[in-house]
Amino acid sequence: MTEVISNLLEQAHELCELGEFDQAILVYDRILKKEHTNVSALIDKGITLQRLEQNRDSLECLEKALSIQPENIDALVSIGATLHAMRKFDIAIDHYNNALKIDENLPIALAYKGLALGELGKTSDALDCFKKSLSIDKNYKIALEGERTATSILESKT
Repeated sequence: MTEVISNLLEQAHELCELGEFDQAILVYDRILKKEHTNVSALIDKGITLQRLEQNRDSLECLEKALSIQPENIDALVSIGATLHAMRKFDIAIDHYNNALKIDENLPIALAYKGLALGELGKTSDALDCFKKSLSIDKNYKIALEGERTATSILESKT
């Protein structure tokens, strides 16, 4: 990766931090015009598109990144998150599971899987995912909130 591309990636990240997602997309497009197989730009553009609720375009970028690097954990988790946003929970879980096959100690994949399981009404399984996520990172906010919610739901059923 050239210094120019690195600088453009940094610029796009800064724009995202400022909430300037449309501007960031333009920067990612500049990168991809020069390096159409730049996996970092594809993944980051996909994540940014998801934040803009452009889920189909997001999936297109993320799946292209995954076709270049089939075991890219960030692409797998991001595809799962996009599918989750599209309410395709079972397919999202498949992507989280694929990421966990590569690295079973991914707090984000475990927490997101827990969220998807919760959406499917599988609260006990969701709680297990949140607990495993917290055993890896005890301060992981999504897992903490998910664990609290799942515990509350399960306690209300007894």
